[in-house]
Amino acid sequence: MRSIDMLAPDTNIVPFLRKEDESLRILVVEDNRIERMFMEEQIKDLGHNMLAAENGQEALNLLSGPEGAIDVILMDRMMPIMDGMTAVRKIKQDTRLRRIPIVMVTGATSARDMQEGIDAGVFYYLAKPVNEDVLKSVLAAATREALQNKALGEELTRHQSSFNLIDTCKFKFHTLEEAESLSAFMAHCFPDPQRVLPGLAELMINAIEHGSCEIGYEKKSSLIESGTLRAEIKRRSALTEYKDRFIEAVITHKDNGVYAIITDQGPGFSWKRYMNIEPARATDNHGRGIAQANALSFDKLTYNEKGNQAIAYVSKTPQIQW
Repeated sequence: MRSIDMLAPDTNIVPFLRKEDESLRILVVEDNRIERMFMEEQIKDLGHNMLAAENGQEALNLLSGPEGAIDVILMDRMMPIMDGMTAVRKIKQDTRLRRIPIVMVTGATSARDMQEGIDAGVFYYLAKPVNEDVLKSVLAAATREALQNKALGEELTRHQSSFNLIDTCKFKFHTLEEAESLSAFMAHCFPDPQRVLPGLAELMINAIEHGSCEIGYEKKSSLIESGTLRAEIKRRSALTEYKDRFIEAVITHKDNGVYAIITDQGPGFSWKRYMNIEPARATDNHGRGIAQANALSFDKLTYNEKGNQAIAYVSKTPQIQW
């Protein structure tokens, strides 16, 4: 068995959130002109650029046209010609587009309606009439995901090598920067690196935030709201009770697939409720990462009973799409 046991390198990789002032391209799909104007004002206030479509078909035409990449989509649910849910399903079926964060803007806010959107791949929700503060909070969460996806894609290209030679590989890491770099490195051990990379990054960053630094859900919400999450992680990582903690990441090939096992030294958490998005949390400014990893990145994802070890699996055999 070929086995590698190492510490994550002390890299100079720029962190995912290095470009918080970067201007993104946000597509607003809304048939109501006044609603479009309102959202355009908020988007511009946040320093981003807006493109507009009046229905789902127009949105699909824009996404497949020469206008360039779209980073985030705000999608109305009820529209003529093609409604939002139909457009979302078509977007999620396209491998080039399925990672774009979609915010569903809707008056249909029952748990059943929201669950339908979540099942289709919508992880962000805004209820009509749109509240300005909630719009900014949810849009900020979606743009954070878009920035992370862009940074992950850039980092992925840095690691091209004979990863199929690795049988078992173990790493230990401590910082966000190490997690961000290491997730891109480890992704190449899987059959489809682009698919698993966001999920790996989420599991590893979650291990630092909630495991090593013991930042709870409500505390994280307030830190994101104030824009101080990364600074708080750095501060806690230097405290006596946390500074010696590390996370272990193992890649191993078995059962005709690849396993990633991420173990932190924290107290664990109640992980089962986060494996899927609950409608009650659909408008929160975070809390979607594990559900997205479960739905999109891996064939199977689970945790140990305590909640401080994530086990992700991807089969080497292509899945048949019926």
